[in-house]
Amino acid sequence: MADQPHSTELPDTPGILEPSDNPARRFPAKGEPVIHQVNWVGLKTLYMKEVRRFFKVQTQTIWAPAITTLLFLVIFTVALGRGGREVLGVNFATFVAPGLIVMGMMQNAFANASFSFLSGKIQGTIIDFLMPPLTEAELMLAMIGAAVTRGVLVGLALTGAMLLWPGVDLSVAHPWAVIWFGLAGSVFLSLLGFLSSIWAEKFDHNAAVTNFVIAPLSLLSGTFYVIDNLAPAFQAISRANPFFYIISGFRFGFLGASDIGDTNMAVLHSALGLGILDAALAVIVFLVLRSGWKLKG
Repeated sequence: MADQPHSTELPDTPGILEPSDNPARRFPAKGEPVIHQVNWVGLKTLYMKEVRRFFKVQTQTIWAPAITTLLFLVIFTVALGRGGREVLGVNFATFVAPGLIVMGMMQNAFANASFSFLSGKIQGTIIDFLMPPLTEAELMLAMIGAAVTRGVLVGLALTGAMLLWPGVDLSVAHPWAVIWFGLAGSVFLSLLGFLSSIWAEKFDHNAAVTNFVIAPLSLLSGTFYVIDNLAPAFQAISRANPFFYIISGFRFGFLGASDIGDTNMAVLHSALGLGILDAALAVIVFLVLRSGWKLKG
C-alpha cells in the first residue's frame, strides 16, 4: 500500500527490516564507538551507586567515625584540664580540632576507596566494575569522587560537633587552605585506598595497611603536637610524612599559623607539593588499573 513505510534489510542481518525513513534507528557499524568522549552517564551512575552504598549505612560510615574522632578531643582536653595551655597562640582544644577534622576525613576516604573494589574481588562481583563501558580513568574518577564525598561528609559532621564543644574556636583565617588541604588530603588517601584494594586479596591485607600504615602516619603527624617539641631526628622523620603537611596545612587555614615553616610561603610550597604528589599517585593508580594487575585473570 502507498501509505505504508518502506523497509530495507539491515546489511549484516538478512531478514531483519528497518524503516528506511527513520535514520535515527540505524545501528552503528560493528566496532564503531558510540561514546566518543567521556561517558558522563556511566561515570555519574557509578559515583551515585557508591555514594548511596555508604549513605545507606550512614550511622556506620559517617556518624560513628565522627563520634570516634570526637572522643580524641574529649579525652585530651579533659586529661590536660583547664589550665589554659596554649599551642601556636591558641588554647589546646582549638589547636587540635582542625587536625582531628582532617584526620577523620582522610581515614574515612581511605576506608571507602579500599572497601568497594576489594569486596567486589572477594564476592566475585568485580565484573560489575570492569564490564561497563567505562575507561580506567572514568572508573577511577567515580570511585575517588565517592570516597572524597564520604570524607567531606565526615569532616562536616565533625565540624558541627566540635563547634558545640566548649573552648573550640573554628574561625577560618585562610579559606583556600581549608579547602585545598582538605580535598587534596582526601584525594591522596582515596588513591592510596584504591591502590590498596587492587593489591589486597582479602580483608586482612587491607586491615594491615590501615593498622600498620595509615593509622600510625595519621597519629604521628603532628595532630596533637607541634613537631618543634621533637628531637631533630624525629622532626626530620615527621617532615618526610605527607600526612604532616596535610594536617598542618589544614590547621593553617583555621589558625593562620603552622609548624610547616616560619612563613606563609612554606605553606604554599606544601600545597604545591601535595598537588604534585596527588597527580603522581593518580598516574600510578591509573597505570596499575589499566594493566589489570590482580583484577583480570
